[in-house]
Amino acid sequence: MTRRPARLVLLGHPVGHSLSPTFQNAALRAAGIPLRYEALDLEPADFDRCVASLVTDGVAGNVTVPFKERMRERCDHLTPLSARVGAVNVFWVDDDGRLVGDNSDVGGFNAAVVKLLGELPRGITVGVLGAGGAAAAVLAAVESWTGCDAHVYNRTPERAAHLCARFRSVARPVDDVGVIAGAQLVVNATSVGLHDDAMPLDPALVAPASAVLDLVYRRGETPWVRAVRARGHRAHDGLGMLIEQGALAFETWFGVPADRGAMWASVRDGGA
Repeated sequence: MTRRPARLVLLGHPVGHSLSPTFQNAALRAAGIPLRYEALDLEPADFDRCVASLVTDGVAGNVTVPFKERMRERCDHLTPLSARVGAVNVFWVDDDGRLVGDNSDVGGFNAAVVKLLGELPRGITVGVLGAGGAAAAVLAAVESWTGCDAHVYNRTPERAAHLCARFRSVARPVDDVGVIAGAQLVVNATSVGLHDDAMPLDPALVAPASAVLDLVYRRGETPWVRAVRARGHRAHDGLGMLIEQGALAFETWFGVPADRGAMWASVRDGGA
């Protein structure tokens, strides 16, 4: 993109827990860009009106739960990746005044997997809990890996079946959560554990050799990550994915490298 944003925002509901303003403002300071990134907590009824106003003002930003799929429908243009995922988490207004949507969650997920496993996997099965926008990003990543496939479990089986139909070359729905727990990589792509200590899957069910990636993040990690790590599993929460998707978004908006060191330091230090 060539048009510099007038403002940067995060759209979601709720967003009070989000660390995105912390690390994005750190990246802006490191790059010497005189903008502030702010979180906007939107009631669903206000979403369309707010987006229209942001487009008029030339604002760019990120989208989080529950608006990623809704933003896809609002965009005038989608990148091929966001169209494939079916969800938008990065947006901007181009030189022609069009609202453009992209997806950096796939790149963020790939980076989180490499941090957990040391490399992108080959020839494994991934167990995915959830069937929303985050799960779609996981499947888009899996279909780019060599010889990998995925099983998807959701409390509403129809949603899992619908998602897997879009990624039928690598994904199939399952109705037994034990199948997910037996995969070599188990991924929580639901919001379970974001606001309380609920766990998406009983840690005792996870197969002994499985690695675990919880896309939810909380300060001090999620209870699920702590519990499965205590049982000997390699496990990370979603903070690495969050920061990497944010860095990729920053680089899309401004065309300069994001200072990932500054972004990580701001989160570790609890800065603003």
